[in-house]
Amino acid sequence: MKMEDLRGKTPDQLKGELLSLKKEGFNLRFQQANGQLKNTSRIRLVRRQTARVQMLLKQMAKGN
Repeated sequence: MKMEDLRGKTPDQLKGELLSLKKEGFNLRFQQANGQLKNTSRIRLVRRQTARVQMLLKQMAKGN
């Protein structure tokens, strides 16, 4: 998801997105530990997307 898409969302929507990204990250790490993960690059993408959402939430809380 692009930053423009994320900036258009409300804080509640971003929190929901963050929750789903964290769940997906957990599932990906679990699959990797079991040797079932096919697309290892997805872990990196989810981790970066999580950081983007967290950054936006902090900026909104700060008032920027």
